[in-house]
Amino acid sequence: MNLILCSLCLLMVSSSLMAGSKVIATGGATTVEGNSGGGIVPWATINGYSSSDEWSLNTFASRVGVDDFTLESLGFGASFNNQWELSFARQNFALDSIGGELRQDIIGIKYKIAGELLYTSLPQLSIGAQWKKNRDFALPAAVGAKDDSGYELYLAASKVFFDAIAGRNLLLNATIRSTDAHQTGLLGFGGAGVERKLMFESSAVLLLNYNLALGTEFKQKPNQLGFADEQHWRDLFAAWFINKNASVVLGYVDLGDIAGLTEQTGFYLSVEGTW
Repeated sequence: MNLILCSLCLLMVSSSLMAGSKVIATGGATTVEGNSGGGIVPWATINGYSSSDEWSLNTFASRVGVDDFTLESLGFGASFNNQWELSFARQNFALDSIGGELRQDIIGIKYKIAGELLYTSLPQLSIGAQWKKNRDFALPAAVGAKDDSGYELYLAASKVFFDAIAGRNLLLNATIRSTDAHQTGLLGFGGAGVERKLMFESSAVLLLNYNLALGTEFKQKPNQLGFADEQHWRDLFAAWFINKNASVVLGYVDLGDIAGLTEQTGFYLSVEGTW
């Protein structure tokens, strides 16, 4: 209910506000971690619609509901010059079957280093960093995590290919992430025998027209916490960029096994307001 109320407020407030000069949908959506991308993978895109010497602000709310867990995320971001992106997200991971919750704060920064999403042969390339703080560390510590906070670094490459499939444009993205997080940090960081690893993430999005898209994503997970397997994440989603002020994403997610509970599948909803 809280997410529904937040979603309606975002859509109503953003519908009357100004946006920047970038082409619609080129800011991407907002991931569950608050940065620009799809649902679970950050892209090289910069959030919002700010172009040269322009600012953009955005806020989002998302909910992922699978068999035994619910993840809710709320946050906001800012971008400048279509080059810098700052973001903040607060996550609440409810352990529906086990009982209890895990909360995490994520501060992110992204910088576009080269290329363009649309207009150059070179893909848009961006580097990003995230600092994550787990706010409920008793359970992660009990299952072997060493630290309640950590950082991740990533490099993303995104490119739109015009007239790629049946006359439709296609966005492809590849991301490499350096991490020692367990379940993206919700179960802490580091621990005995845990190393920082490079993980691969990818997205493919078919643009049906200027504001509707269908996509799929893959997120590789490091699986270094001994008490239970950590499996890769996948999703299928549909995105509706209503206008430059509002967008909605609905998806199906497969998060694999989490904390010994198998086959965690369900649905994902995200709304974003931009101005």
